[in-house]
Amino acid sequence: MTPRAARTPQPSRNDGDGRIASLAVEPTRRRLTERQAEVVDALIEAAADEVEQTGYAGLTVRNVARRAGVAPATAYTYFSSKDHLLAELLWRRIVASAGAGAPGTASTPDGGTSGPDSAGQRIGEAVRSLGTVTTESPAVAAACTPALLGTSPDVKELRVRIGTEVARRLSEALGEPHDAGLVRILVTVYFGALLTAGMGHMSYAEVPELVVDAALRLGGQPGTVSQPGTVSQPDIDGQPDIDGRPGALP
Repeated sequence: MTPRAARTPQPSRNDGDGRIASLAVEPTRRRLTERQAEVVDALIEAAADEVEQTGYAGLTVRNVARRAGVAPATAYTYFSSKDHLLAELLWRRIVASAGAGAPGTASTPDGGTSGPDSAGQRIGEAVRSLGTVTTESPAVAAACTPALLGTSPDVKELRVRIGTEVARRLSEALGEPHDAGLVRILVTVYFGALLTAGMGHMSYAEVPELVVDAALRLGGQPGTVSQPGTVSQPDIDGQPDIDGRPGALP
């Protein structure tokens, strides 16, 4: 977490039973007691459940507090707004997704396979691990996306943490030496794809493949998205686009 009475989970380990244990927490103002940490965890879980029913627009800190069994004033002790709460939820899920990529040999457009150590495969696994955050709960992903655009210091700090973690995973996937400019482009593609999915113009399940496709094309290799026009866009002028369907990418 960020300002208020906060701790921010750092990269975690899996204890082997599916639960994620934080390795380190560092408060912004003070360290949370065990009871306070339990309250924060309850609020995070309640927010995830609540947003499944209400979406971003209907979510309130007061309703989350009620679901968690705490007073609204208690909830505001830890979270300054619903954007802060949702950004923290997304951050925790990203931390928990570490190592959740689907290993194996990736298919190439010509029907062959990429080697187990190929950058394309590693990028795919890295982004697919992040993809579990969105594909397991599209409603949570759709709510967290606008929350990250918030302007409060709490949200800004979490936004930086999330962006840094995404860049770190992509950098590791590319290996050393890697082009820092390419990492920046791929991070932009990833977050741009999340926004596009949030607007309903593609599915969250398509996000990982789009990032892999961008990485391959930037590296001068054939892309993996072989059917243009499958990601729809708003029909701005009311006229059919190149493929004859309103709002489809050429």
